[in-house]
Amino acid sequence: MASRILLLSVWVAAASGSLEVVNQWNHLQFDFPPDPVLLEKFQPENTVPTGLEIGWDRLYIGIPRLRAGVPATLAWVPRSLPPGVSPVLQAYPDWSWHTAGRGDINCTGLVSVYRTRADRCNRLWVLDSGVFTSLDDFRRVCPPKILIFDMATDRLVRSVYFPRELLRPSSLLTNLVLDDTRAPNPHLAATCDHIFAYISDTVTPGIIVYDSRRDNAWRVTHASMYPDPNLGEIDITGEKFTLMDGVVGLAHSPAQGLLYYQPLATDRLFSVSTAVLSAGPLAEGADLPVNLVGRKSSQGLGVTVDPRDDTIIFSPMTETAIVAWNPITNSHRLLAQDAEKLQFCAEVRWAERDNGAVWALSSRFQKFFLRTISKHEINIRIVRVVDGAYVSLQPHVLRRACNARSTPPTY
Repeated sequence: MASRILLLSVWVAAASGSLEVVNQWNHLQFDFPPDPVLLEKFQPENTVPTGLEIGWDRLYIGIPRLRAGVPATLAWVPRSLPPGVSPVLQAYPDWSWHTAGRGDINCTGLVSVYRTRADRCNRLWVLDSGVFTSLDDFRRVCPPKILIFDMATDRLVRSVYFPRELLRPSSLLTNLVLDDTRAPNPHLAATCDHIFAYISDTVTPGIIVYDSRRDNAWRVTHASMYPDPNLGEIDITGEKFTLMDGVVGLAHSPAQGLLYYQPLATDRLFSVSTAVLSAGPLAEGADLPVNLVGRKSSQGLGVTVDPRDDTIIFSPMTETAIVAWNPITNSHRLLAQDAEKLQFCAEVRWAERDNGAVWALSSRFQKFFLRTISKHEINIRIVRVVDGAYVSLQPHVLRRACNARSTPPTY
């Protein structure tokens, strides 16, 4: 224990000043339309973001309806603002899509969005879970869907609905990554006409694979996608809460042809070949060929890959840090550590639209969850790692592990 505390103190000294706070809020505030019902129903203490996408001129923020009182489930703020400001959020694409915030459920609109992803053709893929108040009573009010918007015009260009047989009564679709490397020729990749989306079902754990060219989808499952009952309790700066979430963290390595994934309630990181995922449904009785990539020092949610060298970047929650591990060279780096600014990083992103900078969306989610949030403190931050502040990291933070191909880990 003493050596661990010493190591963390070195992290703090080495990583001081390595984070730029892009935006921060005590509570999120919105640019409301003249709608008294929307204002009356707004409960800022229940409004916590989980999704971040970095556009060329905007930041897109997913705000799922975990509890009642969320006015808009998808919003944006400009990227051109000075660092550290607390801008009001603009509903995306506009308020007409967010009637659920006033209690009017419209299944063609947006119900509850955890995360979004932009493709290379400047389209925003919005994953809508269709679940209302998922932390309290888990009300399925609409089928889950993907809505794809043109980011230049903010107009809807495509809607994707999933076959009923792929979903379960408690399905909660929370995350997606886009893969345009499976196109049979460069032209299709350049026009985004052949994209695969890999989508996490967190509560009834599995991954849904969507083939956009054929408008077809299938589901794969594996024991590694389930939560570890021994790791459901999360400790963040001494505050503990239990959240038994299955697979939610997703990252794609184009060069390695791998999808990395992790449940929230685990200290393990897994991978599966995207060639296997994109080939179609598994034959009956076939096992998904999963590899155990490594073990982390604590649970994590956000994970991403730097495609320039296939480094995996993630945030161990108890350590309130952002770290990097290259599975090819087995090198480890501490990118940032801050007990105040890096609590519960729901997103860690390698930002193509920011020259490959690492961003994170952090919140005091544990306080939202436990209903101990204070409006007098900063509770939500979007941060950016300042390049050049990286230090070497001891390999215990992510330990290499043997392959677990076709064999689930022991829980």
